[in-house]
Amino acid sequence: MPTTLGDNDPLDVLPASVQQQVKRIDFFIAENEKTARRAIKKLAPEKSQPALNFSLLNKHTDPAEIPSFLNPCKEGQDVGLLSEAGCPGVADPGAEVVKVAHNQGIQVIPMVGPSSILLAMMASGMNGQNFAFNGYLPIDKSERKSEIRALEKLSLEKNQAQSFIETPYRNNKMLEDLIQVLSPATRICVACDLTLASEFIATRTASEWSKTKVDLHKRPTIFILQKDY
Repeated sequence: MPTTLGDNDPLDVLPASVQQQVKRIDFFIAENEKTARRAIKKLAPEKSQPALNFSLLNKHTDPAEIPSFLNPCKEGQDVGLLSEAGCPGVADPGAEVVKVAHNQGIQVIPMVGPSSILLAMMASGMNGQNFAFNGYLPIDKSERKSEIRALEKLSLEKNQAQSFIETPYRNNKMLEDLIQVLSPATRICVACDLTLASEFIATRTASEWSKTKVDLHKRPTIFILQKDY
């Protein structure tokens, strides 16, 4: 069950079908109970919060506990899987419980909603026929720069757009590294605050970005690079 990518009206980006299911379901799997309750309350303010049941799936979850999260399904109840932002299972730990569901023969139904990765690709002007999402790049400065060079080389060899993310407070440094490491003609798309009023999306060459001032600090951002022949 997708959620919004920020603090906006959920019905601006989510179809009514998601709202209908949130109103109906009482069992949820989420990374953080507090933010999940907030998302549910926005979609269904009349829903009884005490009636909600949460299983937490995050980096602290013991993998042995995950199968039990789906016990309500065996009793005829539907379970909603929520992401902190966007689509569950995509750059999201929800994939682990979906894998268990398939192994147990439990039907999995994906619902329509915003994916920052796909929205960024749609708006980038880069190769939507052949692209890769690489998650987070290394934190170590030298390793990160080596990875950027490797992604640029791969982009050229395969004509493949390369997308990735960074911890929001390091976004400005990431853009600086991209400008410094990439060839001047390599294109970089910066897609920030997607679906929000502050949304910013631009695709420019590394050389052009070096002459551009933009503040990405603590703003959720997708970066995409592509080196053309």
